[in-house]
Amino acid sequence: MRVAGKQQSGVETRDRLIDAAAETIRSQGYAGTSARAIAKAAEVNSALVFYHFGGVDALLLAALDRSSEQRMAAYRQAVEKAGTLEELVQTASEIYRADLEGGHITLFSEMVGASIARPELRAEITARSEPWIDFIEQALDRVIGGSPLAKLLPPRDLAYAAITFYLGVNLFTHLDADRTRTEALFNLAERVAPRARLLTMRLPGRRKPKAVTE
Repeated sequence: MRVAGKQQSGVETRDRLIDAAAETIRSQGYAGTSARAIAKAAEVNSALVFYHFGGVDALLLAALDRSSEQRMAAYRQAVEKAGTLEELVQTASEIYRADLEGGHITLFSEMVGASIARPELRAEITARSEPWIDFIEQALDRVIGGSPLAKLLPPRDLAYAAITFYLGVNLFTHLDADRTRTEALFNLAERVAPRARLLTMRLPGRRKPKAVTE
């Protein structure tokens, strides 16, 4: 029972540290996110950051992983409901706004910014982008696969473009305090999507891609 209690205490401490790390980087930025600052927010000894994670960067990556997992689970259901390009663009706009309000954009942007000065983080951030590229590609293939638009703009290429655009918007959000410019971009996409309707009609003989199951 004592061992089980210690294990449970360790899990709870890790959870508190992950939550505290996410909150600290959102409020103080990467530069202000130290082991001491995280530990203070979690109300634990700063040595536990190194005991459980080995360092601040590993802890921040764990916080990014948790946020991404939660978002992927929630957004998968939303994206599966989109049956047209217009609906997919609308869903993407809603996802962006939810990420902005929930603080994930700040968390992700701060980690990308940190990777500029800390090259060892680049591979970690890149690896964490791959599941999202796959996710976007699957959604696009389901909606436009087999259409003239897919011939012109393959879903995989569009997925790379979407991630690049999303990253750029994430970083620009810090400069666009009132969000008017970033909102204008999404509004433009929502206006253009219906005009591409003819290009999304599937070519004869193309079967609708099967839904990807986990």
